[in-house]
Amino acid sequence: MTAAAKSGAIAQHSVFLLDDHPLVREWLATMVALEPDLTVCGQAGEAGAALAAVAQTKPNVVVVDLSLPRSSGLEFIKQMRAQYPSIRLLVLSMHDEATIAERAFRAGAHGYVVKRESGPQIIAGIRAVLEGHFYTSPSLTAQLAGRMFGGSAVGGRRPEEDLSDREMEVFRLRGQGCSAKEIADRLGVSVKTVGSYDMRIKEKLGLDNAGELMREAVLWHERQRQL
Repeated sequence: MTAAAKSGAIAQHSVFLLDDHPLVREWLATMVALEPDLTVCGQAGEAGAALAAVAQTKPNVVVVDLSLPRSSGLEFIKQMRAQYPSIRLLVLSMHDEATIAERAFRAGAHGYVVKRESGPQIIAGIRAVLEGHFYTSPSLTAQLAGRMFGGSAVGGRRPEEDLSDREMEVFRLRGQGCSAKEIADRLGVSVKTVGSYDMRIKEKLGLDNAGELMREAVLWHERQRQL
């Protein structure tokens, strides 16, 4: 029997929080602190600072938002898997589209929880990935199953099969009716860069103009909501 077991001590699992909203990090830290076997070892508001801090704190799990300033949460996940393959990664995101969850898992995430879920559901996600399981919010499980077994597109290839992660982010935001400036602000890039993404999306999807791009993006977004 170990010394910890003899003294009745509970093994601690360290959690690192990455979210650009301080209030969200405070809420998460407070919730984690209520769990006797979990502790917050650090937090950050952007990917660069998080990578530097993770190198020092060596957490067991990182809870990461996908919408980060000046970078993509998906790119952060890829970097984490390359540099720290033993650290578990749980996405906590406002996006409830199955397409985004699929991309997060392909990037290397072990779990995906939607921010509107209850506190206990988020803690359940943390515990599941710590135990070596893959985890998704109950609200996304049916969507993912539908995409796997029923498909989501009517003929042709799906946009998510042709577009890069960043292009897919722009396409999704276009489908939500966002302007180029709104997309630039959300992604931390210039309006000119958004225009370049639009051009590449049109080329890959065989679209002739901005009107066709907007129509296809809106139709795709509506299909995701119906899944």
